Amino acid sequence: MKTRRLGAKGPEVSAIGLGCMGMTEVYGPASEDEAIATIHAALDAGVTLIDTGDFYGMGLNEMLIGRALKGGRRDKAFIQVKFGAQRDPSGAWIGYDARPAAVKNALAHTLHRLGVDDIDLYMPARRDPGAPLEDTVGAIADMIKAGYIRHLGLSEVSPETIRAANAVHPVTALQYELSVIERGVLDRQVPVLEEIGAGLTAYGVLSRGLLTGSGGQAVGDMRVHMPRFQPENLARNRPLVEAFQAVAADKGVTPAQLAIAWALAQGEHIVPLVGARTRKQLADSLAALDVALTGEDFARIDAAIPPAAVAGGRYGEHQMRQVDL
Repeated sequence: MKTRRLGAKGPEVSAIGLGCMGMTEVYGPASEDEAIATIHAALDAGVTLIDTGDFYGMGLNEMLIGRALKGGRRDKAFIQVKFGAQRDPSGAWIGYDARPAAVKNALAHTLHRLGVDDIDLYMPARRDPGAPLEDTVGAIADMIKAGYIRHLGLSEVSPETIRAANAVHPVTALQYELSVIERGVLDRQVPVLEEIGAGLTAYGVLSRGLLTGSGGQAVGDMRVHMPRFQPENLARNRPLVEAFQAVAADKGVTPAQLAIAWALAQGEHIVPLVGARTRKQLADSLAALDVALTGEDFARIDAAIPPAAVAGGRYGEHQMRQVDL
C-alpha cells in the first residue's frame, strides 16, 4: 500500500481511505456481513484511514466499525470521525452542536461505540454558527491533551475558518468534497492547507456514483433528493459522464479508477476516500493506485467535464448554507 502524509508534518496514512457512511444508510440497503468483510479486506490490503461520523446511522456506523476492529485490528486503523450533526427520532437532520460540552459528550459516546481508547482524527462535521470557533477547537484541544484524541480535523469549512482554528490548535486535515465534477476546494481551501501544513481527506471522489452511472433509485437512497440526480439535471450531466467514461475505456481502466487516480494526482497531501460497500468495489478502487495519468489524459478529462457545464449543485440550497462557514 502506498502511503501519504496528512500535511507537511502530519501522520502517515494509506494513500486511499475507506469511507464507511454507505455501509449503514444513505445509499440504500447494505449487507452488514459484507461491510465488515470489506473493512477487513481494506485493512489487510494496507488501507489504514477509516472514515465515519457519529451521526451515520445515528451511531450504527460506529458500532459496525467497532465490530470490524475487534480481534486486534485497532492498531491497523487510523480512525477519522466527524461529529456535531443533530438528528431527531425520525432521522431528520435538525442542525449542529459543537459547544464544548457537546464535543466531549459526543466523543464519549463515539469511544464507547467504537470500543477504542482514542480517536486518531476528530472533526466537527460543520462549523456550528451557535458556538464560538475558539470554544469548539479549544474543547477538542483539551481532549487531545487528555489523550482521547490524537489530531484535530475540520470539515466543509471556509479558508478563513481553517486559519482561525489553526491559530487555536494545529489543524492536521480538512475533509471536503473533491472530484472532477466538484473542484472548488483546490482553488479555495487547498492553498491554505498547504500554507499551514495540513492535508485533505477528499470525499465524493466519484461524485456520489454519478461518474460511474449509479445512484438515485434505491429505497433510502439520499441521492433522489440531490440536485445533480434530479431528472432534468441528470439528463444534462449524462453526456458529460459518458464522455468521461469514454476516456476511462480508452485508457483501459474503470471510471472509478480514473476518477480516483485524478484525485490522487491533485496533490501529494490529498487522500481520497472511497465509499466501497463490497470487497469487489474495494478491489476496483485500490487498483487506481497503479493508474498513471498523462498530460493528454488530464486534457481529455477537462474537455469531457468542464466544471462550468455540470448541472446542479452538490447539495440543496439549505445544506449549501451550512458549508464554507
